[in-house]
Amino acid sequence: MAVQRQSYDIGHTPKCLVVVDDSAECDRAIRYAGRWAARAGGGIVMLHVIETEDQNQQWLGVADLMRAEAQDEANAALDQAATLLSSIGIQAPDRVIREGDPTTQILATVEADRDIALLVLAANAGAEGPGPLVSHVTKTIGAFPVPLVIVPGDLADADIDALS
Repeated sequence: MAVQRQSYDIGHTPKCLVVVDDSAECDRAIRYAGRWAARAGGGIVMLHVIETEDQNQQWLGVADLMRAEAQDEANAALDQAATLLSSIGIQAPDRVIREGDPTTQILATVEADRDIALLVLAANAGAEGPGPLVSHVTKTIGAFPVPLVIVPGDLADADIDALS
């Protein structure tokens, strides 16, 4: 069951959740989220999900090394996203790193922060489709707890600025 949003209650600030991943179009979602936050006076929550597979106990040491490497990569991706947001004028966005299924972790992040009012994703502009995350999230959109904005992956900065 969805938690009641408090985004616009006294003492709260609306936040935009943006998923930071290694997709080519991710920067489109980050830019849109940053422009939205700047215009709405809101905040940003950057989420990076480390997709985990079942870890075999006999490979536990290797799994620990892989997890540490994945954490480093996640922090590097969030640093890069924060740099892009800084260029738009957004300072100190919230950073969240979770492990597991991306859709499940997006929902968990929304549930954990009642100020999140919007989820922004970017869709691949290629013939292969919008990308696995957008495809999976849109299957559950009817029950999603916040509005979803899907930014076309081929929009130029000026187009995103005009829309957000």
